[in-house]
Amino acid sequence: MRNLYYVAIEGPIGVGKTSLANLLAEKLGARKVLEDFEDNPFLADFYEEPERFAFQTQLFFLLQRYQQQQELRQVDIFHNLLITDYMFIKDRLFASLNLNEKEMNLYDTIANLLEKNVINPDMVIYLQADTDTLVKNINKRQRTFEVNISYEYIDGLNEVYNEYFFRYQDTPLVIINTNNIDFVNNSKDLEEVIQCIREPISGTKFFNPTTEL
Repeated sequence: MRNLYYVAIEGPIGVGKTSLANLLAEKLGARKVLEDFEDNPFLADFYEEPERFAFQTQLFFLLQRYQQQQELRQVDIFHNLLITDYMFIKDRLFASLNLNEKEMNLYDTIANLLEKNVINPDMVIYLQADTDTLVKNINKRQRTFEVNISYEYIDGLNEVYNEYFFRYQDTPLVIINTNNIDFVNNSKDLEEVIQCIREPISGTKFFNPTTEL
C-alpha cells in the first residue's frame, strides 16, 4: 500500500462499503471518511415518492459530498492512507437513474462545475453482488428510511453500477464479488480482501472467491 494515499470503496446500496471501510481503516491504521447519507432530509420522502423528491434528494447529496470532498484535501500528518466509502461520481450514477431529462440537464450543469475541484482516488475497490444478496443485506440492517426501497430500484441501481465499472479506466480498480464472502464476520475473508488490495495493481483486477465445500 506504500504507493497509495487515497482508496475509495464503491458499490450499490447494501453491498458493505461502510463496513469494509471501517474494517480496513482499523486494520491498516488509515483515516476514514464516510458519507453522511442519513443527514439528507429528503431521503425518506424519496423512497416513498421517488418522482416528487428525486431532484431535491440528488442536489442535497451532490452539494454535501462536494463539501466533504474539499475536506479530503486537508493534510493528515497522523495517517498515510485515506479510505472513503464512496466516490464523488456515485451521485451522478444515482442521478442518471432517478432524474428525468430536464432535471438531469440542470444537474449536469451543476455537477460539471463541481467535479473540476474533486480529487481522484489512487485506487478504487468496487464491491459487487447480485440483487438478491443486496436486498437481503438491506432488510437485515433494518434502517427505517430504507423500508420502502423496492427490489426493482435496487436491481436497476445494480445494473447502473455494473455498466459504469465495466468501462471504468480512470484509476487502478479492484472488483470484489461479495456473494460468497463475509468480511464482517469472517476474519479469514477479511484477510483475503486485504491481501488482494495490498498487491500491486495496474488496470483492473478481479477477486472472485467461491464457497468452500
